[in-house]
Amino acid sequence: MRGSDGGWRVLVTDPLSDDGIERLRKFADVHIREGLKEEELIEIIRSYDALIVRSGTKVAADVIEAGADGRLKVIGRAGVGVDNIDVSAATEKGVLVVNAPEANTISAAEHTIAMILALSRWIPSANASLKAGKWNRKKYMGVELNGKTLGIIGLGRIGAEVAKRAKAFGMRIIAYDPYTSVEKAREIGASLVSFDDVLRRADFITVHTPLTDETYHLLNADAFDRMKEGVRVINCARGGIIDESALADAIKRGKVAGAALDVFEEEPPSPENELFSLENVIVTPHLGASTEEAQRASAIVIAEEVERALKGEPVRYAVNMPYLEEERWDVMKPYLTLSSKIGSLCAQLKPRLSRIMRLELTYEGIMSEDTKILTASALQGFLSNFVSGVNIVNAEVMARKMGIKVSERRTKDVDMFKSLMSVSMHTEDGTVTEVSGTIFEDLGDEPRIVKINGYRIDAVPEEYMLICFFIDRPRVIGPVCTILGDKGINIARMQVGRKEPGGEAIMVLNVDSQVDDATIAEIRNVKNIVDVKLVKL
Repeated sequence: MRGSDGGWRVLVTDPLSDDGIERLRKFADVHIREGLKEEELIEIIRSYDALIVRSGTKVAADVIEAGADGRLKVIGRAGVGVDNIDVSAATEKGVLVVNAPEANTISAAEHTIAMILALSRWIPSANASLKAGKWNRKKYMGVELNGKTLGIIGLGRIGAEVAKRAKAFGMRIIAYDPYTSVEKAREIGASLVSFDDVLRRADFITVHTPLTDETYHLLNADAFDRMKEGVRVINCARGGIIDESALADAIKRGKVAGAALDVFEEEPPSPENELFSLENVIVTPHLGASTEEAQRASAIVIAEEVERALKGEPVRYAVNMPYLEEERWDVMKPYLTLSSKIGSLCAQLKPRLSRIMRLELTYEGIMSEDTKILTASALQGFLSNFVSGVNIVNAEVMARKMGIKVSERRTKDVDMFKSLMSVSMHTEDGTVTEVSGTIFEDLGDEPRIVKINGYRIDAVPEEYMLICFFIDRPRVIGPVCTILGDKGINIARMQVGRKEPGGEAIMVLNVDSQVDDATIAEIRNVKNIVDVKLVKL
């Protein structure tokens, strides 16, 4: 949805390539404001639909809250790491965060290899020595990479590319990554081992993980003690993964032969950082993604991602939303629509003044394959009836804040349809309300509600639905239709479901216009009517 002035406004607060800016200007009004202080960003962010940053801008919770109170819908990180963005705060406020994780993969991998080579042959020190008029070949004795063991911590995109290149130098590759399969590691010529094995066996150790609570100071004093004597350590990932004080100590006592660092816990680092005084430490100022190719690619990718997000189209690199591959999007789009409508319909059947305790979502058939995004969509549809500001990004967070327990059940087996989704709402008074739906592919992917509280029906979930629960007796359906006709309300479709003759039954009427409270009250007074609900989808 566009802003109230009819166009999207994008704020760029860090350097972005001209190609990226040009791509942004194809669909938005772009404002470039580099070097903003946090209070300045808070003051202006509410008037922008999107914010694009690199690593220089800190997007704190206060910034996100100010933006979400205004127009902010998406934050784009032109690069990989998002530790400068409060993703949790963005999720809670329903602001989508996207990045460009693949754009700098090659550049970061090549920089890592360059650091390994420079470290193994003393290149920076030898260069400085010779330029100072010294000819000291003996001092700068290096080591070959051939036959050495490279330990990679984190075998994701960049780690895998480093492995491929190191393999070409004749290195043996071992890796620790709890999220990578043995088969994937084998494909790139790496052997998956334990973290301790990497520390114990590697001649060179390079880190390629994100910075998280789990990886903060992953390489600490204890880890250095467990490493091979004379190991060399490289970090071109994120500052903070290595305990810099512990590394300096390990180098001084000879445990670590040298280190090459492109990233630091504090950036820019203090000139007093003790690592800078050590000759066998090579440092660069966070240059891993600093190539013309990577800068251009990340800028274009993030511009495209922001455009998709603002248009409500699927994004490839969402950080805080379930990921769905583009080819799967076309398949899943009607199911997302269905799940949202089932959630909304179920919510509107809630007993009055009864607290919602839990929701159970059941997926059968092909709908059981991508349930995370379907659940987010169903929760968005459900919760939007009770709170404002809920969307597919923050729906699960909002449910937790409301004290609603959410669970899923998945099965490939389904009786009557190719797919079936059900939402069961359990309320404090013990009532269970269940709505089930499917997609009729033969009718152009048309969504259908096929069951409400166990009553089999075939209803189209359209804008206005009048749902009547009644006792299956003569002279119920006719009077209801007469009341609607007398009020000038046209009935588009009608479905009746029952479990047995003379028992409880349901009538679902698709009507072409709003039904006011007085008309609903009149219908409730029809003999044998138990309850009436107007559903708006």
